[in-house]
Amino acid sequence: MVDDPARDPVETAAFAHLRRDLVDATEQSAATNEILLALGRAGADPSAVLDTIVERAASLCRAQASLLYLVDGDLFRVSRTSGDLPADMIEAMASHPLAVTRTSLIGRVALDRRTQQIADVLSDPDYGRRDLQRIAGYRTLMSAPMLIGDEVVGVLSVWRTQVEPFEPRAMELLGVFAAQAAIALRHVQLVGALESRSAELASKVDQLEALREVGEAVSSTLDLDEVLSTIVTNAVRLTGTDGGSIMEYVEADDSFSVRAAYGSSDEMLARLRAVRIGRESTLVGRAALDRRPLEVAELGASPLDPHLRILYDDGWRSVLAVPMLRQDRMVGALVIRRRTTGGFSEETLELLETFASQSALAILNARLFRELELKSTELEIVSRHKSEFLASMSHELRTPLNAVIGFSEVLLEKMFGELNDRQEEYLRDIWGSGKHLLELLNEILDLSKVEAGAMELESSTFSVPAVIEYTLSLVRARAAAHSIALELAVDDRVDVIHADELRFKQVMLNLLTNAVKFTPDGGTVSVRAEMAGDELRVEVTDNGIGIPAADRERIFESFQQGRRGASQEEGTGLGLTLTRRIVELFGGRMWLDSEVGSGSTFGFAMPTGSTAGANASCPAPSGTTCVVLVDDDRASLDLLAAYLDGSGLEVTRTRDGREGLAAIRRIRPAVAILDIRLPGISGWDVLAELKADPVTARIPVVVVSIVDERARGLAMGAAEYLTKPVARDAVVAALARVGVLPAPVPADRTEVEA
Repeated sequence: MVDDPARDPVETAAFAHLRRDLVDATEQSAATNEILLALGRAGADPSAVLDTIVERAASLCRAQASLLYLVDGDLFRVSRTSGDLPADMIEAMASHPLAVTRTSLIGRVALDRRTQQIADVLSDPDYGRRDLQRIAGYRTLMSAPMLIGDEVVGVLSVWRTQVEPFEPRAMELLGVFAAQAAIALRHVQLVGALESRSAELASKVDQLEALREVGEAVSSTLDLDEVLSTIVTNAVRLTGTDGGSIMEYVEADDSFSVRAAYGSSDEMLARLRAVRIGRESTLVGRAALDRRPLEVAELGASPLDPHLRILYDDGWRSVLAVPMLRQDRMVGALVIRRRTTGGFSEETLELLETFASQSALAILNARLFRELELKSTELEIVSRHKSEFLASMSHELRTPLNAVIGFSEVLLEKMFGELNDRQEEYLRDIWGSGKHLLELLNEILDLSKVEAGAMELESSTFSVPAVIEYTLSLVRARAAAHSIALELAVDDRVDVIHADELRFKQVMLNLLTNAVKFTPDGGTVSVRAEMAGDELRVEVTDNGIGIPAADRERIFESFQQGRRGASQEEGTGLGLTLTRRIVELFGGRMWLDSEVGSGSTFGFAMPTGSTAGANASCPAPSGTTCVVLVDDDRASLDLLAAYLDGSGLEVTRTRDGREGLAAIRRIRPAVAILDIRLPGISGWDVLAELKADPVTARIPVVVVSIVDERARGLAMGAAEYLTKPVARDAVVAALARVGVLPAPVPADRTEVEA
């Protein structure tokens, strides 16, 4: 539109006023839109928005200055300004803030909660801040409250230096800006609260991460120094202090010693470890006695015990001691230090008490582990001595037992003449007592080997049905004497397995012997064998007296038979213990089902193993019928010769290793029977030389010795390995297996070597 000079002046003035109003409205709309966009923009700086509001308020209200006041208790303090303000004005408002009273326009607006103005402050008798007016020179004031709900959080104020009251439009505009400033201020407060909360959460996350790290260290390592170092390092880092230490309470000396430290000089630690930090006279001791944290905010102003004196001399100025307790037991103290003075917050105390608790747990765990190691070492020594004693006792007793059992057996077979009834009865008592003592020795020695981890299984391929039939034959005579029926059910899939045949026989014989022993006359003992996947399952069931529930675990303990028979019932009380241990060596498991008055079922399951490659015996040289005996014990030589009497073999006796080796090389016998413990050179050396010499390598060697190292003997080339004392049937069977004698017919009293 173009101005017309001929237009009426009144119309021209009205037009100019409208134009100004349009410009003002446009600027106001643009400023409001700018502020609203800034408030809604993600990531906008609320503080910058407040600066924009203050600037736009001065500009759009055509004021020389604008000021934003914020509530501070009962006062209003200037937060930000826009315009030309004298430096003295800002200083005066800072040193003398405005009170919430009617002596200032700020106070009136806050009290009345509405926009107001003073046309001329010099004409207002109630205006009380003329000191500020004289400095700034303002005459017309206008202010609007910043409201959040019903709460006044600040005031937005503008002024003019001449008397020129603000139009209603300007008053309305200032109210809009004040409302926007309140929103921005609320945004500032929320952002500040969020940042504070985020920082607090980050601190908590750090604390939880440190506690997790410490917890993992406590549970995953037994290195106490490593655990305590981790704890004190995290404690210092998370509390923002400069150094710390963990002190362990030494009960014997009633004092504390430094166990781990962080942020500490080597010189100071040396001094701390050299001085006695007693329980009664130090800060650390008092904290432990009072069972609560104690602090010294300023070491220079406090009495110094020997511990604190060393800290002070090293430059530390404040300290906190937190007791380490575990179930009211004094363990030590966690000490945190700063090089500046000042107290410690409740949050710090709470965190350090957690670290102190973990430190106490770590120290107690280490102590328990040390005690456990000591006890384990002592038990290992006792167990080794026990095993050595049992082995020695067994070896020393086996030689005379060999003579007792062997010669009584020879006499009972009437190889040297007839016996009267009383002689035969006494000899059977001697033979039975010797066998019983041998059984006890064997079981004690076997159990000792298992417990010491020294029992080795010698695997071979054998027929399970045949072994079960064989062990049944060993108890058939006793079962028949008591009219006990023996039943056998073997699944068609049960065939050969790869395991230690001798130990398998021992397990079966122990279970069958027990079943027959505790079954009343006329009862039944049944054996069932079946395959379950890759496992062999065997169960031995009797209809005897059963086992009470309270005894079903105790019965597997050494020297226990449970309350299921007379106190004088024969047996060592080791059979079931040894049986379960052997089954476990097989990689299997054992179980018991029983009902008092109805009977019991003992069962076991074991892997079948590989069935490849059975060991073959060395064939005997053809055309010879001589056997060379190599043993330094005269009674043993006599007994072996008696066993072979009538066998058709010519016997040559030798008394030491060199003599025996020479005789074997000279005679080249069908078989050599060799003891291990020999004078001169040992049986091991004799065996090694025989197998290394092509002339004698094919001569089968049967070892008969009190030295129970069957695996070693077979590995060195022995065809058979028997442990003294040995029965005649065992010797004859061994010679039959190497092809020197025909296979014997088993007698009912033949026993399994154990």
